[in-house]
Amino acid sequence: MYMRTINVGLGAIMVIAIVLSFAAARDFSRPNLEFLPDMVHGPTYQAFDPNPNTEDGKTLRQPAAGSIARGQMPFRYERAEEDALRAARELLSPVATDDQNAIDRGAAAFAAFCQPCHGPTGAGDGMVSKRGYPPPPSLLLEHAIKMADGQLYHVITLGQGNMPGHAGQVSREDRWSIIKYIRTMQEPARQLLAGGMSK
Repeated sequence: MYMRTINVGLGAIMVIAIVLSFAAARDFSRPNLEFLPDMVHGPTYQAFDPNPNTEDGKTLRQPAAGSIARGQMPFRYERAEEDALRAARELLSPVATDDQNAIDRGAAAFAAFCQPCHGPTGAGDGMVSKRGYPPPPSLLLEHAIKMADGQLYHVITLGQGNMPGHAGQVSREDRWSIIKYIRTMQEPARQLLAGGMSK
């Protein structure tokens, strides 16, 4: 009986609160009441404003040591032959061999970023080299075929010889997709090379 009385009382209070919320006319010309407004109206500083609350008086803070920007992956290699060989040993392609979507994506990225110099077949006869720029070595030669995926990734990322690095233009995923597409272009030459070595 006692619990029933409490439930009836709470129900009545809830009905009264609902009726009052609809019945009370709101004055839109006045702001609502604020509860603990101090955090809303606290001091604000723009990025380059002086700030008396920090040790060096600056608002913009240096990132913590070792922090990595969102979406960025560290690439701990230099543009040097030793690092290219280290990348050949350490970097493995995250793209599956039979990932047709990656191969198609690699074909599109190759056409946009690589074909102007390397040509449509990778033979080094692109339009840029026909206009006076030194032609790149063919991707169909034995040296390129035997190059590990990690070393190719290093070359695309940081460049080699006359080729500039493409890390700023080509995403990490697209670089791996380009390598997968290059491997499909190299397959006929790889088979010829394997046939010649078996004789």
